[in-house]
Amino acid sequence: MSDAPPNTSTLADRLEDALPQTQCTRCGEPDCRRYAEAIASGEVTIDRCPPGGAQGIIRLAAITGASVRTLDPAHGVEGPRSLAIIDEAWCIGCTLCIKACPVDAILGAAKKMHTVIDEHCTGCELCLPVCPVDCISMQPVTGSATGWDAWSAPQADSARRRYAERRVRLEREARENDERLAARRRARQVPVPLVEFPSEPAPGTS
Repeated sequence: MSDAPPNTSTLADRLEDALPQTQCTRCGEPDCRRYAEAIASGEVTIDRCPPGGAQGIIRLAAITGASVRTLDPAHGVEGPRSLAIIDEAWCIGCTLCIKACPVDAILGAAKKMHTVIDEHCTGCELCLPVCPVDCISMQPVTGSATGWDAWSAPQADSARRRYAERRVRLEREARENDERLAARRRARQVPVPLVEFPSEPAPGTS
């Protein structure tokens, strides 16, 4: 009898482990986890992840038992990994790209120049459509290597961790903001005590 612990991972867990964790939403789902869950439930097919490319489809097929197919062009094409580049001369510091980045790979502050941390950028391209001055471009950095050949398990693990940490932070900030608003509402509802002043005697009385 084996003493090894039982494998408690679900099908969705195994599928998520096989995804590149770029959180790019090109699959039509809000993040890699939701895509894994949708595949596991039979809602979607395994051919919707351009960052994973052909190798990614093979991995998903091996887990699900589905037939290997080509990448659905409706969701993009497989290509080299790219990094976001911000033209500092045009950046107006609007912070919209910071809010859009799923892995907190962009640093900056309101009305200050922003910059991308290359080692954390997943090439998701979510910062492109939100920039009001089009100062962000994507620069290929892996030559002819595409899909998983342009990515690695450690990079996927790092992106997955950073995405999870960002979600925790945003939830905490939302909760703290709700608590501040609730405290302000309670403060406005506290009745102001009435101060009674002694009445002055009527004229001619003592």
